[in-house]
Amino acid sequence: MISASLLLGLLLTLSANVYSQDPLKAASNVYKKVLLDNEQVRVLQVEFAPGEIAPWHQHPNHIIYALTDGKLEITDKGKPASVLEIKAGDTMYLPAVTHMAKNIGTTTVKLVVTELKPAGKM
Repeated sequence: MISASLLLGLLLTLSANVYSQDPLKAASNVYKKVLLDNEQVRVLQVEFAPGEIAPWHQHPNHIIYALTDGKLEITDKGKPASVLEIKAGDTMYLPAVTHMAKNIGTTTVKLVVTELKPAGKM
């Protein structure tokens, strides 16, 4: 009985870590640097070489600013993949999401991602 309880506790702990993964750890090949992290926002420098994949991860509400042109395949959880063609200077607001992304273009995509932290965490 005790070992079953310990096993259940371990599984719950591990599953909680999967859902709260920091994208920097989940996709270290893509997320390069935290530029700013305070009570209100986290700003990330992101680079996708052609063919690179950012595996499943989460973001709170966030803004993306494209530094370069590129083509990404984005798959939001529970939805079919969609292709996002971006141009340098494009800015997009995106609501909180669990997704994965792949650079399906021929150039390295460079982005600045600004995550808005929930008000309750201030």
